[in-house]
Amino acid sequence: MKKNTLTLLIVAIMTLTSFAQEDKYLWLEEVENPKALDWVEQWNEKSLAVLKSHKNHQAIYDKNLEIYNSDERIANPAIRGEFIFNFWQDLNNPRGIWRRTSVKSYISGNPEWETLLDIDKLAEQDTVKWVFKGAAGLYPDYKRFLISLSKGGGDAVVVKEFNTNSKLFVENGFYLPEAKGGASWIDENTLMVSTDFGDGMTTSGYPKQVKIWKRGTVLKDAKLVFEGSETDVRTWGMSEIKEKKTYRIIDQRTSFYSGSYYMIENDKLIKADLPEDIQLSGIFNDLVILQLKSDWKTGEKNLKQGSVISIGYNDLIAGKKNFELIVEPDERSSVTDISTTKNVVLVNMLNNVKSELYKFTWNKGWKKEKINAPEFGNITMSSTDENSDKFFFYFTNFLEPSTLHFGDAATGQIKKVKSLPSFFPTENYQVQQFDAVSKDGTKIPYFVVSSKEIKYTGNNPTLLYAYGGFEVPMLPTYNSVNGTAWLENGGVYVLANIRGGGEFGPKWHQAGLKENRQRVYDDFHAVAESLTEKKITAPEKLGIFGGSNGGLLVGVAYTQRPDLYGAVVCAVPLLDMKRYNKLLAGASWMAEFGNPDIPEEWEYISKYSPYQNVKPGMKYPEVFFTTSTRDDRVHPGHARKMVAKMDELGYKVYYFENTEGGHAGASTNEQRAQIYALIYAYLQMKLME
Repeated sequence: MKKNTLTLLIVAIMTLTSFAQEDKYLWLEEVENPKALDWVEQWNEKSLAVLKSHKNHQAIYDKNLEIYNSDERIANPAIRGEFIFNFWQDLNNPRGIWRRTSVKSYISGNPEWETLLDIDKLAEQDTVKWVFKGAAGLYPDYKRFLISLSKGGGDAVVVKEFNTNSKLFVENGFYLPEAKGGASWIDENTLMVSTDFGDGMTTSGYPKQVKIWKRGTVLKDAKLVFEGSETDVRTWGMSEIKEKKTYRIIDQRTSFYSGSYYMIENDKLIKADLPEDIQLSGIFNDLVILQLKSDWKTGEKNLKQGSVISIGYNDLIAGKKNFELIVEPDERSSVTDISTTKNVVLVNMLNNVKSELYKFTWNKGWKKEKINAPEFGNITMSSTDENSDKFFFYFTNFLEPSTLHFGDAATGQIKKVKSLPSFFPTENYQVQQFDAVSKDGTKIPYFVVSSKEIKYTGNNPTLLYAYGGFEVPMLPTYNSVNGTAWLENGGVYVLANIRGGGEFGPKWHQAGLKENRQRVYDDFHAVAESLTEKKITAPEKLGIFGGSNGGLLVGVAYTQRPDLYGAVVCAVPLLDMKRYNKLLAGASWMAEFGNPDIPEEWEYISKYSPYQNVKPGMKYPEVFFTTSTRDDRVHPGHARKMVAKMDELGYKVYYFENTEGGHAGASTNEQRAQIYALIYAYLQMKLME
């Protein structure tokens, strides 16, 4: 055995032995254990007593609730056939109503809504804290929907068939028991189903089987069309009903970023001959739209990472390689979204973290045109119409409230529909973009939102936010709660575009995977240091905020560099990276972080895993941890155990665990208002006093 291998093995054994001896808080992973829930209640009471007594807590809460319940909010449109559907929550409908109106009525600016399903009444009737999780309609008339409902906001859902004419769930209709699964329509009497059929799920907690289920038959007797492995992340069946054809596709994800696509033709499975990390983005006029996550040499073509390509559906299943390039981003641009209307492919791109919208039309080749959308901000696609070239999109930036636009992709005409009101005086603020230099010399862009009268004395309370994972870009967005609770009280807000995200395409993301994860944290530290160097703030005045993977980010940040940060909000976080792959959906993220059960991979994970790296005698900031009992994606045990361990070591921390809300942390506007009132009360307490 080689010396370095032997050393790794010894280190792994010693680490595992030490961990087994030290981790006395495994019982907190038992989510509904009465002892654990009692512990949660005690911590909630103790922390809320402090945070709710802050002088500004009630005012922040009241303002938050006013914002979340405002009638001036935009009703997010989903075009389905002749109607626009919308889910709406307000003061009178805390759990929400699902409703519809005509396209003409919606565009008028004063729509006449027809309520289809009242979630509050349903929750009261069933004595279940239902949370609406979406509705999948049957093309083309959308009279039948599959409604997904979650108990308390988790990812696991119950699926029930609903009739929009009768406004009732269909008696003896399609019904899927609670699971992290779902279904899509093939026709009125047939579904493609991916769920827990009783034969087990993947180790990540997702479906491994796809079946075709006929109306009037028992679910367990549905026809099995594909079965993946237990060690896959998941297998999903998708059907796309178009005017001339219904496409049936199976997406087997062997890891979070790789897998295979299969098409069902004449009851036979056909595996598409594609790279394992390619992403299928949809089908447009019998053309399959794909996005590359790595370079691909196929035939005589050298296709570049991040490019969007197309191929005829029949050519793809025949194994042909006549791919056509739609768009190829450069080093400072990336594709963030691909959507389609009847005759146009819409591609939303980022150019140095600013959105640009393009249309592509096909006529024996792709023609590209830029759509005259607003600039210097963030474009988010809302909904497209499969029967025409009409579409909706949002535009926003840090100082412009989100505005909904209605467009015609064929003509390029854009019309403003509605803007959110501004809840704080944006004219008093400015946005600047800077670069920090990371440890390896990479330039890391970040935005600074501040008063135009900012003084560069190093004394400004500053909140730094980032995510840095899963190819998710962090984009300029108007946030009225942040504006009223933070900026108006003299705070500075910073958004960092660190590696691991998708701001500059797959390469930017892949630079922070697995053994390179420390780059993500070095980027974050570099931004913090840059803020101090520019005298925007100082460590004792710098707060950081992150959720989920961002919770891991800030957990690493304060355990590695407590000298840089004065306050930490660590929301629904990953923290115990030794056990993360054994908790809920954790196994699905090993392509991002690595496998801690492999000694060579645990060696690099162990160097940053916050739970294992908390030490006695350090000058950590007083961290505020938040999570949800009903989070069935990132286990609440991460936050629970970290709080218990830090408390044992003598560190002062704050903790709040919402009893519902799922991974979002909140299910109703009141809950959202409360959690952010606690967060901003904490930040003001730590950084403004």
